[in-house]
Amino acid sequence: MTRINDNQDRPTIGITMGDPSGIGPEVVVKALHDPHVRALGRFVIYGLNEQLAYAADQIEVEPYWFRVPHDSTRTARRIVENVVVLDFDEFDGFIQSPRRPSKPAGVASKIFVEEAIADALRPPGQPRHLDALVTGPICKQAWQMAGFRWRGHTDLLANRTKAKRHAMMFVSPRLKVVLATAHVPLMDIRNVLTIGRVFDTIDLGWEACRELGIENPSIAVTGLNPHAGEDGCLGDEETRLIKPAIDVARESGINVQGPFPADTIFIEAAAGKWDLVVAMYHDQGLIPVKLLGWDKAVNYTLGLPIIRTSPDHGTAFDIAGRNSASAGSIIAAIELAAELATKRMIEVASSVKRSEPAA
Repeated sequence: MTRINDNQDRPTIGITMGDPSGIGPEVVVKALHDPHVRALGRFVIYGLNEQLAYAADQIEVEPYWFRVPHDSTRTARRIVENVVVLDFDEFDGFIQSPRRPSKPAGVASKIFVEEAIADALRPPGQPRHLDALVTGPICKQAWQMAGFRWRGHTDLLANRTKAKRHAMMFVSPRLKVVLATAHVPLMDIRNVLTIGRVFDTIDLGWEACRELGIENPSIAVTGLNPHAGEDGCLGDEETRLIKPAIDVARESGINVQGPFPADTIFIEAAAGKWDLVVAMYHDQGLIPVKLLGWDKAVNYTLGLPIIRTSPDHGTAFDIAGRNSASAGSIIAAIELAAELATKRMIEVASSVKRSEPAA
């Protein structure tokens, strides 16, 4: 973990609670109750104080945060407390049991994210500026019930930040995987996969690995079809789309090879041969990540002007409110967000110092 000097400020990290009816409140309270996690920065939680207090009662810990109404004038002043909850208490009473998708929860979770994104986009130095954003799990069905047509956080973030290209990367202790396509139905993948899309994913993954401290990352790219198409016998996407993208990436200086059969390349990557695997679709990349890194995997959105991470799990309505959810993944997401934010703060401070005229 990169550390900042004592005379430098810690990063301010926003955390959205996610769907109030899911395990988001529980895992957020559990994560920030850990003194090690709280020492990584200052934290602003976007959510419902009532739900967080209920989770704290279930966990049997005393609330350790300061509550501020999200529309209070207090929010215009600089955050100095370790943990602050921006409380959207107008939703109190609308979030009902049993734990399941609902329109009010969809509206609430969407508003949490929208306000957090707006704060993350504020210029450094403004009181509500966030150095990084960690998003709790939302329910896509609840968003649809509320009339929102976004497929999830990633598409919304890309739109609000005007990112020209973006990708979902998953970071875990044994595997790093980035997806060429994300929340796309399996039958539609061949209609959205292009040479440019595969190249952008390779390029974004290479940049992310360097940001994570891997100077010359080795990248493996999977095929789309069984046995990577087996020389065209099982599909031509490998020769028509994927191989040309790899060739362009190699010409630009990226250490990348493939396409490889997906059923074997993750074994090599888990053994340390590859720093990153570029997978063609969601389950192709996520099954090995979750199998080998469950509870430690982090979703890191590439290509955005802001830092955004999230736990690699969903709302888990079936166990919500039972004090049985693990906070491991959201802790890992907070740790990665803090590390990336700290590095950027150091880089900015060093750049400013270099630009100052000599005395």
